[in-house]
Amino acid sequence: MSFFDSEVVRAEMAEISDLQEDIYRNVFEFPRMTKEEKLFHVALLEKLLNKQQILYTRLKLSDDPEAVKMKERIQESARMMGLPPHVDMNVIFNNMTQLLETMKERIDNTGSDM
Repeated sequence: MSFFDSEVVRAEMAEISDLQEDIYRNVFEFPRMTKEEKLFHVALLEKLLNKQQILYTRLKLSDDPEAVKMKERIQESARMMGLPPHVDMNVIFNNMTQLLETMKERIDNTGSDM
């Protein structure tokens, strides 16, 4: 069975897509959101990031040619955004997680992410 034929993988990818749509739909409203709405939005970002990290880990562990290609496309996209070629994507995921934690703390303390 191909990596992308797995029901688990397909369900995860569908959920990632749904989360991305929810997040992008409201991203420009973020500055006008209430404290609770902002915290909910950041929680969605955390959930998305977690699911992306799990999918990336599955891609890394798979020897399926399509999974290998997708992992390489993700790495290439990261390089195009300015990340050095040999940076482990898990470092990026961890840094993003820390950024979201900082955002939550600021929103909790001030009602703003700034």
